[in-house]
Amino acid sequence: MITIRKAEFVTSAVNIKGYPELTGPEIALAGRSNVGKSSLINKFINRRNLARTGNTPGKTQMLNFYRINDEWSFVDLPGYGYAKVSKEIKANWGKMMEEYFSRRENLRAVIQVVDIRHVPSVEDQEMHAFLRNRGIPVLVVATKADKISKGQWGKHLSQIAKALHIPDWHIIITYSAETGLGVPELHEAVEEILSMDNEDS
Repeated sequence: MITIRKAEFVTSAVNIKGYPELTGPEIALAGRSNVGKSSLINKFINRRNLARTGNTPGKTQMLNFYRINDEWSFVDLPGYGYAKVSKEIKANWGKMMEEYFSRRENLRAVIQVVDIRHVPSVEDQEMHAFLRNRGIPVLVVATKADKISKGQWGKHLSQIAKALHIPDWHIIITYSAETGLGVPELHEAVEEILSMDNEDS
């Protein structure tokens, strides 16, 4: 597992002018509002409140940058798919994502967070297809696994894999920020992404 020696919040940004000048690889987290991206970050780095969690879906409308070990970064992207935000906010979200994915040169992969209890939404499917079409590696993490019985995991993961056109549901990481399930597997996957970057340097 990755040893987390240091983790800090760097800044929030809404466009390229606000992006921090960070060196090293960057891994972004995408998912629907309130799916648990911030909780995933906090559990991954074993810090309770570094990433800001909120009870109001759709509230976070900025890209939040977190620096890990002074070597690489997590970027928590604004949640998508919340019905109560205005059309203007949705349009701005689209522009924000398009700019980030096309202009951020040190982006190496995206962790797409989905809720294991539900079949991926249209927005989930569109995001996954968008990333694939751009050639951006996507790692799917199905969180909130503690909310259903272990015997149901295979069925739900299979449904997620089918909706996202993933050939094998076993490559989806089953995760729970409550119990720590999947944390070692996620550490291993992130370590692999980072090691690929080292091989290229």
